[in-house]
Amino acid sequence: FHLYGQSYGGILAFEFMKYVAESKEDLGFKCLSAILSSAPSNVKEIEEEFDRLLGLLAEANKDAKPEELGDLFRINHQCRMPEMPPILKDAYDNAGNVWRGTDAIQDYVAEAPSEDASRMPSALIMRGEHDFVTQESVERWKSVFNTKFLRYKTLEGCSHHGMLEAGAQYGDIVDSYFGEYD
Repeated sequence: FHLYGQSYGGILAFEFMKYVAESKEDLGFKCLSAILSSAPSNVKEIEEEFDRLLGLLAEANKDAKPEELGDLFRINHQCRMPEMPPILKDAYDNAGNVWRGTDAIQDYVAEAPSEDASRMPSALIMRGEHDFVTQESVERWKSVFNTKFLRYKTLEGCSHHGMLEAGAQYGDIVDSYFGEYD
């Protein structure tokens, strides 16, 4: 199978691959490849980047109310579309209470698997050009994957939800990458 994780789902995908690599028993399945899309390797860093970007928006829009700044952040760094797509709005509206925001994982920093772990699958690490998940956070995945087969792709003009902003381009990249491992 192929594994895909978007944002915090990318953290879960990495931790699953790490668990499988460290497992000493045959689990009866094999992950052929993975994509981590806008997945932070360090949650505190993205919280700091969120605050920095919000501060820049506040400086540039001194008369904006807090909810207007939130809308500006969304349009610039979360989903660069005039209106939030209904599917994304529904996902955020129904996110629950425990896993909403970064509070539940605020201390997360990705760590490499143990030295005796088997090799993790090849992975494509993606992010949007205007994403609040920084290039540095994405590049740090290289230090925690125990494989040299990592690729990086920045989606020009996109932010955190590139699959909604440039669906055809995003789909072509995903399909092409996973197709190499079938």
